[in-house]
Amino acid sequence: MTIKYSIGLDISSKKVNGSISLINESQKVTVKSSIVFNNTIKGFSELLLWIKKWHIEPEIPLVICMEATGVYHENYALFLFEKGYNVSIILPNKAKHYLISMGLKSKNDSIDAKGLSKMGAEQCLDLWQPAGKYFYELRQYTRQHQNLQEQKTVINNQLHALEFGMYDIKPVVKQLKKVVQLFNKQIKELEKIIKNHLESDQIVKQKVDNICQIKGIGILTLATILAETNGFELFKNYKQLVSYSGFDVVESESGSSVTGKTRISKKGNSHIRRALFMPAFTAVKYQEPAFFELYERTYAKHAIKMKSYVAVQKKLLTTIYHLWKKNEKYNPNYILTIQEKDQELSSLLGFEKAASIQKNSPNQVEAIQGKHPVKITVGFLFTNTNLEKYSQVKFVF
Repeated sequence: MTIKYSIGLDISSKKVNGSISLINESQKVTVKSSIVFNNTIKGFSELLLWIKKWHIEPEIPLVICMEATGVYHENYALFLFEKGYNVSIILPNKAKHYLISMGLKSKNDSIDAKGLSKMGAEQCLDLWQPAGKYFYELRQYTRQHQNLQEQKTVINNQLHALEFGMYDIKPVVKQLKKVVQLFNKQIKELEKIIKNHLESDQIVKQKVDNICQIKGIGILTLATILAETNGFELFKNYKQLVSYSGFDVVESESGSSVTGKTRISKKGNSHIRRALFMPAFTAVKYQEPAFFELYERTYAKHAIKMKSYVAVQKKLLTTIYHLWKKNEKYNPNYILTIQEKDQELSSLLGFEKAASIQKNSPNQVEAIQGKHPVKITVGFLFTNTNLEKYSQVKFVF
């Protein structure tokens, strides 16, 4: 008896390879059909006819899986989503490792499509939802801004090299300077467009104003984070956001082989990590209370500056997430209790194993990223001039 249908689509700029599989109650996966059609308007109709031909039992669930291949998959994903189909978009490296686990050594579009269909049949994959037009436009603006900045850096490096060359090649220098001027003009125009775009929605504008109270977080940084996360729409909790951004912690331990070191995975959205790089330095430089205290505390533990700055980046991201979801204004006088600090170091940050905590101890704190005690005591520090004197308010989630 069939319990699930799964379609795998490998989409390129010119053609689409499709494969449909089904899985029965014995967990056996069978490939039923494959198809190849052109990536054109006509191809959408051909895909629908092919799906209806083989999905002969409409009451049995069907999932459609595709790789995130640049932008070529987006039109098909949106088209199928609007038709009411369940769509899952798989990262290329995840699909690649799945095919390797099946023992497949060859790789082509047909094999990839079959692999995606089998993967969708065997696994319960997260369903995809399209980004809203508002944040989709914002993402195009912020990514174009980044592209211009990177190209400007390349041209400035060329100008610097020409200054130290054997001969002064004035025509080339003149052209490069004009290019830099053009980039500067376009960057300023984009920054104005981004600002106007955020202000066009009053709810977004209010939340942006609340979050930008954090020293180091500016309009462009926040716009990038919102654009890359679709306004945090699809995240149920901050742990999912941390993983999506590549700030989740991984460790290497097997049997008696223990390295004792942990690191962030960096397997996530690089645009977010890039956007938070300089704000972390600014927050520490201007001694923004919660972030500066975190930097000092973690640096005292391992004496590695960059690791502490990454901890600050991660805290900035989670703080932005909570302020956005709760629509609250940033309170610079908020600080964690001493107990919460210890839990944050070993659990929330996860950059260093808490060697002093025994596995069988009743006071054990979970040190794995993404797992936290159910009850968390949170303290608020209210102060004017002396951080040593404060009144503390506690509550339990």
